Amino acid sequence: MHVLKTSFNGNPNIGLYTYCSNDYCLLGREIPEHKAKELAHVLGVPVHQMNICGTSLIGVFVTGNSRVLLVPEIVFDNELKHLDRLGIDYKVIESRVTALGNSLLCNDKGCLAGTDFSADQKKRIRQALGVSLKPGKIAGLSTVGSLAALNSRGCIIHRDVTKREKEYIEELLGLKCIPSTVNMGSPYIKSGLVCNDNGFIVGDLSGGPEIVNIEEELGFLEHKAHAEARHQRHQKR
Repeated sequence: MHVLKTSFNGNPNIGLYTYCSNDYCLLGREIPEHKAKELAHVLGVPVHQMNICGTSLIGVFVTGNSRVLLVPEIVFDNELKHLDRLGIDYKVIESRVTALGNSLLCNDKGCLAGTDFSADQKKRIRQALGVSLKPGKIAGLSTVGSLAALNSRGCIIHRDVTKREKEYIEELLGLKCIPSTVNMGSPYIKSGLVCNDNGFIVGDLSGGPEIVNIEEELGFLEHKAHAEARHQRHQKR
């Protein structure tokens, strides 16, 4: 199973409480433990429950790529110690923009930064991630991290992204960006979608067409087809 349609304590905005990579998933402490087990099964990575900045809103405050996790300077010392125990490399970013998860869209090829970061802050973020960084907007909004979700195969982005923005982001991140929605029409993609290369979690208000669009554009339908073909070949032997 590579998809889970769910809510957290009745809230379909599951992305607010989650950060996921291909190596691990961070999940807010207030989320029930059985949900953590479901996420681990679908995403195929260990799920660690903790708080960031004293809240369960992990997806709002952190982001990163395979090299590093970016956390805001208002993070608590005991939370950094927890990350140390987990063996997760992190970089504390000093900025008045503390909602890094809502303000940065990044992968191992590039980073789109909202326009509220200073030149020095952008330099430190770029150095930490080890990628090219450019400022920009999505649908005219600077909260770029909240408006898209991606894995290594594709990116789901705000339905009102302009053609120029889309081309700019695709070149920067090296991914095809597909406009869509989650949770039955919400353009705030990250709030309703958590994904990596193994699977994705989507808010339970999301409709069938939204889920199929995510499956296709993040490469899961192709991956499923290849797996079924391999299974059929093994059965014939």
